[in-house]
Amino acid sequence: MTSYRDVEIDSDAIVEDIRRISEIESPTSHPAGVNAALDLIGGWFEGTGVTFERLKIRDGFGELMKVRSAPPSGSDGGILVLSHVDTVHPVGTLAGPLPLRREGDRFYGPGVYDMKGGLTLAAAAFRRMARANIATRLPITFMFTPDEEVGSVGSRQHIEAEAARHKYVLVTEPRRNGGRVVTSRKGTGRFQIEARGRPAHAGAAHDKGRSAIRAMAHIILEIEGFTDYARGITTNVGLVSGGTGVNVIPECCRINADMRILDLASARELEARFHALKSPDPDVEIKVAGGMTRPPFERGPHIDLLFDKAAAVAATLGMTLESGPRTGGGSDGNFTAAMGLPTLDGLGVDGDGAHTHQEHLLLSSIAPGTRLFQGLFEALS
Repeated sequence: MTSYRDVEIDSDAIVEDIRRISEIESPTSHPAGVNAALDLIGGWFEGTGVTFERLKIRDGFGELMKVRSAPPSGSDGGILVLSHVDTVHPVGTLAGPLPLRREGDRFYGPGVYDMKGGLTLAAAAFRRMARANIATRLPITFMFTPDEEVGSVGSRQHIEAEAARHKYVLVTEPRRNGGRVVTSRKGTGRFQIEARGRPAHAGAAHDKGRSAIRAMAHIILEIEGFTDYARGITTNVGLVSGGTGVNVIPECCRINADMRILDLASARELEARFHALKSPDPDVEIKVAGGMTRPPFERGPHIDLLFDKAAAVAATLGMTLESGPRTGGGSDGNFTAAMGLPTLDGLGVDGDGAHTHQEHLLLSSIAPGTRLFQGLFEALS
């Protein structure tokens, strides 16, 4: 009988840990906050026999941290646990629209669902095992990244290099659709489009100007028209900037667009369509940059293998593990699944409201989630 089956979980202590890390506001653009969160996480692992490695990955981002357990004798490969500490919520969210608070089974706060709750569960499970001197069959490496919310632009090479040394990958992103884990995700792309026209006085020389904003308005509608729900393709222009004054024909306009697709064939098609965008005004120049940022996370035999192992562990705990429909949100699990590594995502807390002012986790998901992590750490071989 493995030790995780009847283990008592101190949910209140774990909630306190989630509270402490969520009190540190850590949007991707705030390296000091990201690094402060890593400092706190590092303290959780003190005294467990692990080794630490922290890396500066790129200017403008916080650090990346790896926490490694000692490899058991004769172990082959290992378990890689992927988590990110950055959030989308800007500094000031705690003092404004989303303070930390408990309401019944809900615990609200920026990043508690995506994904500070999940990373806390995984760390708590490991600490329980270390303190009880419970051995694992495989070494465990935790990787905490600082830039997942912007596509892991600096972390990707480190994730893929580390994953290649491991046998399984567990991702602490939140659960979906009523507590289901994630076994497939859409691929993602990001594009930056710039229009450059000709400035002129909006009153005295209107006819001499060539509006970059006007040209970009046509392009925005064209991009939004790429969306095809039947094919699982969505596009969104989420950022727009341009112009210098209301009385000046705007010389420049810039937009950022997001793309989600189901398969690589659609990715190639959409990349070509983005890079073929043309201005409706020949006197306005258009430049397009960007492309795929995460490959599709497609369910295959390598994913089924790990899901079946996890479902068997869950069954010994009296739990039924279910996977939800393919989610539109990407994660670092997209990279490892595309490498052919057995990857199981969405193992974190249950809840809702990611990236909104209603973000919350369900307190009732803490104990079973922690117990499942410990079961996986002990059982995977």
